[in-house]
Amino acid sequence: MSKKAKGNRVQVILECTEHKESGMPGTSRYITTKNRKNTTGRLELKKYNSVLNKMTIHKEIK
Repeated sequence: MSKKAKGNRVQVILECTEHKESGMPGTSRYITTKNRKNTTGRLELKKYNSVLNKMTIHKEIK
């Protein structure tokens, strides 16, 4: 069961950029929230990719 978003807080999906380019099967995705008012652009964070075994840049999709 998912929670309803309150106010400006929205749920976003982060996907690994290096994993997509490598051509390996599967994806590395994280779900997080952001404040739409403070962060108007797309979110970009360094997160751990378990398939590549290293920290990579994950960008917001959709």
